[in-house]
Amino acid sequence: MIAWSSAFFVLLMAVYPGSALSSSVRGLAIWWEVLFPSLFPFFVISELMLGFGVVHFMGKLLDPLMRPLFRLPGIGGFVVAMGYVSGYPVGARLTAQLWEQRLINRSEGERLVAFTTSSDPIFLIGAVSVGFFQNAAVAPVLAAAHYGGALLIGFLMRFHDAGQMSDESASASGRLPASAGNRTAQRRASPRPFREVPARRRSRIREAFRAMHEARLLDGRNMGELLRDAVQSGLRLMIVVGGLVVFFSVIMEVLRQTGFVGAIAGAVRYLLKLISLPQALTDPIVNGLFEVTLGSKSAGEADTGLMHRTAAAAWVLSWAGLSVHAQIASLLSRTDLRYKPFLTARLIHGLIASALVYLLWRWLGP
Repeated sequence: MIAWSSAFFVLLMAVYPGSALSSSVRGLAIWWEVLFPSLFPFFVISELMLGFGVVHFMGKLLDPLMRPLFRLPGIGGFVVAMGYVSGYPVGARLTAQLWEQRLINRSEGERLVAFTTSSDPIFLIGAVSVGFFQNAAVAPVLAAAHYGGALLIGFLMRFHDAGQMSDESASASGRLPASAGNRTAQRRASPRPFREVPARRRSRIREAFRAMHEARLLDGRNMGELLRDAVQSGLRLMIVVGGLVVFFSVIMEVLRQTGFVGAIAGAVRYLLKLISLPQALTDPIVNGLFEVTLGSKSAGEADTGLMHRTAAAAWVLSWAGLSVHAQIASLLSRTDLRYKPFLTARLIHGLIASALVYLLWRWLGP
């Protein structure tokens, strides 16, 4: 099936070479001008924070909050913070790293990816609200709908795989170093075990610093090695992200030339009519189905009321586009985390975020 699909798209690119080239250049421009400067620094910083043990520090501090709300170890709080600040696909990348280090199990990883895949505030405010909508006043309601919907998804996902091993047993296995590199670093560092002290005599902050120190010793790399590995890892991931953006830009354009996108637009137009929403939202939804930047831009330019356009943008940002889905799938492919829970969460998140725009417009709208 994949081989036939590849041959089909190659044929379409040969039939429409001009459209394929122009869309490829457009996708490359999006990657270089928007995605690379906004994502690459966070990729490097997150890798450094992992090496320095900051993840373990935050895990200890956030454990009392993350477990009752989301059925996740406290270490997931770091992924939530970085995912919301950095935007997709940082949450999935950090989740995959925690899984590789056996700090979370499969169920916890799938819950974590489901609600940490979100737009970063810079893109939501700067690119979408100011750039595409040319109205910064839509940012509060758009942010509340998007991030509020993500947190609701996190709460709903606590019921995902409820029959799997307990959080306590997962965390116990997660404290074991997984990779050969960690085992080598452990032998090289050979830290002296810390004396066990009754929990009631230690503050949570002291435990957090102790966990960070232990993680730093287990890592064993110096500052130069950490920085080099962080830059190399970030560049590799940025190349994957850029390739997927260009690929989906080309695919969408050649499908548009064949009329396939027009058929999807007709179905969306019919659905909007059934639920009494403006048909001018068709282009944002169809474009956002494939790529979040194009969908957000179309939402800002749609010929309808500002509230409806904002709701469409909330759907686009929360669904995230097939381009982001491909990035997430590529990151999850080296783990045993499944893509289906993520897909389901994106669909529900899009609907919740759109509904929240209409509910919150009276208080937060312009």
